[in-house]
Amino acid sequence: MERENSTSAIEFVLVGFPHEMTANSVPIAVILFIFIAALLGNSLLLFLIHVDSALHTPMYFFLSQLSFMDLFQLLAVVPKILTGFVVQKNIISLAGCGAQIFFILTMGGAECLLLAVMSYDRYVAICNPLQYPVLMNRRTCLIMTSGFWLGACLDALIHSVYVMRLHYCRSNVINQLFCEVEALLKLSCSDISTYESVVFLSGVILLLGPSSVILASYIQILSTVLRMRSAKGLRKAFGTCSSHLTVVGLFYGATAFVYMRPSSYHSPEQDKIASVFYTMVTPMLNPLIYSLRNREVLAAIKKCLGLRVNHSTAQQTP
Repeated sequence: MERENSTSAIEFVLVGFPHEMTANSVPIAVILFIFIAALLGNSLLLFLIHVDSALHTPMYFFLSQLSFMDLFQLLAVVPKILTGFVVQKNIISLAGCGAQIFFILTMGGAECLLLAVMSYDRYVAICNPLQYPVLMNRRTCLIMTSGFWLGACLDALIHSVYVMRLHYCRSNVINQLFCEVEALLKLSCSDISTYESVVFLSGVILLLGPSSVILASYIQILSTVLRMRSAKGLRKAFGTCSSHLTVVGLFYGATAFVYMRPSSYHSPEQDKIASVFYTMVTPMLNPLIYSLRNREVLAAIKKCLGLRVNHSTAQQTP
């Protein structure tokens, strides 16, 4: 009877930051700066990897996938967050909410799997350098890439379709900056007991699986590095792994803070700040980590700037 008497919401209201913050121009300026910086950083990294032949390697191919994920996540989330600063009622349709959930979960799931693939790439490069061209050839990289994109899309499709088929009878107000599965489940009056098992299984596959691969890869890498006697080899191994480990720490640290805290420690404002961190700050930091701590990327930037300067000088020379 409850389900028959319920009506499914056709639109939701996203509750952004408190009025005190939206009335102040500082928060919107900060978010806008982070958004633009993240867009420019990831776009520049994609451009460099595309035009510089020295970066046409498996490691940078996977890095280009990471930049693409960060760009897409930014575009799926931030414009709606910025809208909340401008309009009094930030409304999103049920279809728009489902689409936002699909893209956010696709990018998040794909990044989980990608970080595992990148750790395996570093494992092969350091522990089996002679076999690296064979084990990480172009065909293998494309198969791995297709695999994590397909797996992430399938997982996101299951979740987004499910939440769009739920009945919402409690409220249409989402106390979050964007649509999230957990926020929608709180508004639903449907039986979600079976779906909770699906969510648990999905979390195990997309979090514990990749994190186990990353841990196993770096145990093998550490074992190999400790046996190295060359200081140059040690520096090179550390240089190729430190950036990836930093990105892994940022991603899993933000994920643990958002999803693994006890419910008693959750508050809407903390969740919103955490959402800004993993949807905007992390995508902004990723290209900085890989460019400032990577000689090959820095060399590509200098090469690109040098070519531009030389081209301009040649045009001005009579």
